[in-house]
Amino acid sequence: MIINGVQIDETFAEAFPMRATRVIITAQNHKWAHISAQAFTGFATSVIACGCEAGIERELDPAETPDGRPGVSAMIFAMGGKGLAKQLETRAGQCVLTSPTSALFAGMTDGDPIALGKNLRYFGDGFQISKRIAGKRYWRVPVMDGEFLTEETTGMVKAIGGGNFLVLAESQEQALAACEAAIDAMKQVPNVIMPFPGGVVRSGSKVGSKYKTLNASTNDAFCPTLKGQTKTELSPEIESVMEIVIDGLTEEDIKKSMRVGIAAVCELGAANGIRRISAGNYGGKLGPFLFHLQEIMA
Repeated sequence: MIINGVQIDETFAEAFPMRATRVIITAQNHKWAHISAQAFTGFATSVIACGCEAGIERELDPAETPDGRPGVSAMIFAMGGKGLAKQLETRAGQCVLTSPTSALFAGMTDGDPIALGKNLRYFGDGFQISKRIAGKRYWRVPVMDGEFLTEETTGMVKAIGGGNFLVLAESQEQALAACEAAIDAMKQVPNVIMPFPGGVVRSGSKVGSKYKTLNASTNDAFCPTLKGQTKTELSPEIESVMEIVIDGLTEEDIKKSMRVGIAAVCELGAANGIRRISAGNYGGKLGPFLFHLQEIMA
């Protein structure tokens, strides 16, 4: 398959089951909502070492938030429910409760209930107040700038992590420009996040390592500087490879995100140094969800 001079490899991205939740963070303006959300989703690029994967989904207008203030929707993914609950509580307590003017609400009602402000309320040292509105319980926790308002629980659902595609280009600058275009397009798709810095990862990995203490190591087959030292997947003109990883609530969410992202890359095309689109997979051994590139782009 060739799109605008870009070869779409006959391969698939391999993804695995996760658990996920969404939260809504509001503040007196979008600046402070983003500051809180950025802290909440920090150090959350990969479950390999971070314990979770998280990212900002989109900005919310006041008409879309429970308290009528500017807000941000953020999503967090983990390998299991207990891990997700721990990450959510720790991040909410350290990054949202502490952020000036912030409030924290459930971003989904589906699935199993998971504690949001249920335990954070104890920071109020007995001065916290409970309110039930329209069947939902909220907590008002006194803090030095006024009060922290939080919903008691949010929903936790089954989700998918590890959808991905690789951009193979003639130069680092061209690969990054293509990935930036892809991320701009993919941010318009709901129910997905791209958890790596700016949505892009340059250190794609393979499972395992020559060093027994490591679970993952550099994907040498796609490293341009190792063409003469390993079984390379790169032709001579490829000098840079970057990856975009997608976590989503459903298979269709990830497929749609991959479709618009790859289309944005191909719109730049061979004229801008983009040669191939490929994907990271492990022969079907890592996870049960297989996203075939050519099927998605057909």
